[in-house]
Amino acid sequence: MSIRYVEGTKQFILETAETCYQMKVDGMGYLQHLYYGGKTGQSDMSYPFRTYDHGFSGNPYDMRNNRDYSLDSMAQEFTSFGVGDYRITSFRASFADGSRCAEFRYVSHEIIEGKYEIPGLPSAYDNGETVHTLIITLKDFAVNAEVKLYYGVFEELDIITRAAAIINAGTEPMWLRKASSMCLELPFGKWDMLHFHGRHCMERQPERVPLFHGVHTLSSGRGMSSHQHNPFVIICDRDANEDEGTCYGLMLMYSGNHKTEIERDQFDNVRVITGINDDRFRWELTSGDTFYTPEVILSCANGLTQLSHHYHRVIRNNVVRGDYKLKHRPVLINNWEATYFDITEEKVLSIAKKAKELGVEMFVLDDGWFKNRNDDNAGLGDWIPDTEKLPDGLDGLIEKINGLGLLFGLWIEPEMVSEDSDLYRAHPDWAMTAPNRAPMMARNQLVLDLSRKEVHDYLFDTISNLLETYRINYIKWDFNRPISDVFSHSIPSSRQGEVQHRYYLSLYRLYDRLTRKFPNVLFEGCAGGGGRFDAGMLAYSPQIWCSDNTDPISRLTIQYGTSFGYPACTVGAHVSASPNHQTGRKTPVHTRGVVAMSGTFGYELDLTKLSDEDCAEIKEQIKRFKELEPIIHDGKLYRLSKMRDTSHYMAWQYVSADQSRAVLNIVVTNPLANSAPVHVKLKGLLPEAVYSVDGEFECRGAALMSGGYTFKRLTGDYPAKQLDIIRIK
Repeated sequence: MSIRYVEGTKQFILETAETCYQMKVDGMGYLQHLYYGGKTGQSDMSYPFRTYDHGFSGNPYDMRNNRDYSLDSMAQEFTSFGVGDYRITSFRASFADGSRCAEFRYVSHEIIEGKYEIPGLPSAYDNGETVHTLIITLKDFAVNAEVKLYYGVFEELDIITRAAAIINAGTEPMWLRKASSMCLELPFGKWDMLHFHGRHCMERQPERVPLFHGVHTLSSGRGMSSHQHNPFVIICDRDANEDEGTCYGLMLMYSGNHKTEIERDQFDNVRVITGINDDRFRWELTSGDTFYTPEVILSCANGLTQLSHHYHRVIRNNVVRGDYKLKHRPVLINNWEATYFDITEEKVLSIAKKAKELGVEMFVLDDGWFKNRNDDNAGLGDWIPDTEKLPDGLDGLIEKINGLGLLFGLWIEPEMVSEDSDLYRAHPDWAMTAPNRAPMMARNQLVLDLSRKEVHDYLFDTISNLLETYRINYIKWDFNRPISDVFSHSIPSSRQGEVQHRYYLSLYRLYDRLTRKFPNVLFEGCAGGGGRFDAGMLAYSPQIWCSDNTDPISRLTIQYGTSFGYPACTVGAHVSASPNHQTGRKTPVHTRGVVAMSGTFGYELDLTKLSDEDCAEIKEQIKRFKELEPIIHDGKLYRLSKMRDTSHYMAWQYVSADQSRAVLNIVVTNPLANSAPVHVKLKGLLPEAVYSVDGEFECRGAALMSGGYTFKRLTGDYPAKQLDIIRIK
């Protein structure tokens, strides 16, 4: 059993293959956090804690004569609020009597086989592994508020999931102001924070900083998980690197407004709180109601590489669902950067014909295919094919695309509406707009209020009609602006603080209904590129467009940052034109291919305008990707560049599950005159096995990992090399 309760000490011990998580109920009923880290045998990990009189750190009333005992210095699993712990808190609420205090103490627990589920929210699932669930109930008896803490222990995967349910067990209403998913305490050590910030076209840029005294806040209030702050953070030992050092990962499975707070307090204790962003959040719980928080995927590992492997494995096998979970993803061509809105059937078919010649498997028709859509100022919401651009209709085009031997995919942006649309003219109240206020516009479009049942039903019926009427194999689901002017015209003013979360509950249900009804359709998520790249969306769309920036040199750092938490099979990546449309940079088609192969792989350019030489290169790229896809998508990733090396070159490696084959990649980002050769040490090979190194020579795995490999000098503009490391004995 991966979960044990020790009756004598009221201690909970959660164990995975390599880690141990301990907590206990103390004599006053508070649930104390004791330890999370490498296995400790049967040791009771309460022994390092010593209590002192800290002066003005107050004491609970029933411990008023023991000034050593204070909530303000105690490591807790779910923090009380307003009763003497002055640090960041898991919970805030107001109650019918006007009070704003809560003090949670242990009531009961249960241990069950299998993985819990969260009503209305995505969560990691049991995929045949040994999984057990611990549910601990805490209660504040003064206001009759209960909290159930959920712990899902994936023993073989070194993963512990966390979530909470808040219950109004009283007769009067209560109003949640903050409902975090988890609290993690790190009472000892010196820690760095590694987080992934960014902006549109430069998402998930890694930044590592020491934790200073005070509160670090990483958040999004944009109505999506955002380009700016990904809902994934790593807390690591000050000396930790790719190969060693204690590293904790916290990945929130939520696509809306989120917040992670990290406090290093007056005594150097570190507390991490993560969950829904409490800014403008207010949720009414009437008697008997329950509020469920999103899930956090928690892992502890020795080194950043091992931590990434934990997340890649659990996302591939226990988050992603559906037919395409571990299936080959078609190599596609998307017409967006080839035509933008200037779509004609002739242009589309000419690109599709060339794509088929080169080995592409699917054609994706992007924005501009529906009526009144000649730019981004009109048409969103109606989704009726434009017969001026497509004289034989969408079905006629699909028939011709299929006749070439290609699958067909379609771009939609269903959560949005243009003012210049039949939908908006018929239902202006379906858009999120604040009363008596002109709304903020972005791309001249508004956001539909998906918290409304009629909007949800309209979108389900509209998308279902597209998928039932036309032979569509793939949907690119876009979301091209942040949410502002948050207001629903269908609920009372007292509940407007619920709209943002209700939006995502509805979106997840919409995705769930559609993916169940159309299991053979591959959904790709997108939000202006990577603005909603999170584990919540990956529960419904097996891949997400990583960034609108398709420049391979920019993509190196974008995909590098993404790789810390998310596997290559989830990363939408394409070869695009040179000069690049976002940066103007010129790069070889070979380099563009090497970078895009570290994702789902496809193309986004006008193939009819390429030279014969580039077309021949693309034909070989597609063959090679199909050969390498099982290694890249199902194998292990090793980042061979340190963060400081990325200004000169980027090197990374994939190793197959059986360690019989590896792919070594390098892109020189800043060729230097008369420079030292690039030298890297390989990882993940079998030490005693003999490998052929790109047909150049033979070498034992131990030598390649200890002695490394020196690349031949690479010159020119942004050169790249991809080497095969194949076991021969």
